[in-house]
Amino acid sequence: MEFKQWYMEYKIHKNRPGLLGDIASLLGMLEVNILTINGVENRTRGMLIQTNDDEKIEILGRMLQKVDNITVLKLREPKLVDILAVRHGRYIERDSDDRKTFRFTRDELGMLVDFLGEVFKREGNQVIGLRGMPRVGKTESIIAGSVCSNKRWTFVSSTLLRQTVRSQLSEEEMTPNNIYIIDGIVSTIRSNEKHHALLQEIMAMPSTKVIEHPDIFVKESNYEYSDFDYIIELRNTPDEEISYESFTMGFNDF
Repeated sequence: MEFKQWYMEYKIHKNRPGLLGDIASLLGMLEVNILTINGVENRTRGMLIQTNDDEKIEILGRMLQKVDNITVLKLREPKLVDILAVRHGRYIERDSDDRKTFRFTRDELGMLVDFLGEVFKREGNQVIGLRGMPRVGKTESIIAGSVCSNKRWTFVSSTLLRQTVRSQLSEEEMTPNNIYIIDGIVSTIRSNEKHHALLQEIMAMPSTKVIEHPDIFVKESNYEYSDFDYIIELRNTPDEEISYESFTMGFNDF
């Protein structure tokens, strides 16, 4: 059987000396390897572990149920949020109603870039929406995530340096390995027919598309929220309101 990774998270009730050593010894006797370990928020510890025998994980779970000082909270194949929690020591905030919406603040840009880098490594069709006010770091995070995933990025529309509305891409740019960056406001409110045709072609490609201002994109196009795999919200502060009125009025003049 091939080696497989698992995520184990447990809450500590009494952090006595030698507790971690005892758990590590138990894993060692079962020949379960510890790949990464970190504290995850208050009195909680997370581990990425590896074994080539699924039955050992079942045995481990039953044995740890008998340990009074801890309670196992999660023992499962690792999700992306688990991997990032071990790396950064905390979970990404998610919307309680819409579980595909993830929230970050500007002081968490490193975690956001790491999140995007892991998502960008996946092959096939992905559509990611990125909400946020101007100059909060949306485009810069997408580019940094592309670098982390070792993929090339292509601007289809943008306001980063100047108004960019592409009507065609080179053959080298039209590859599934590219990360396509689309400004939802520019592509819908200020687009022409050639750009619209290019946009439809790109949206149909088996590649990753990141759409800034997804709410305007949905409002002004035939695409729906169900077309998105992830929605990311980036704010300067946790209580900042993302409002489009202040920076969409000028586009209506074109």
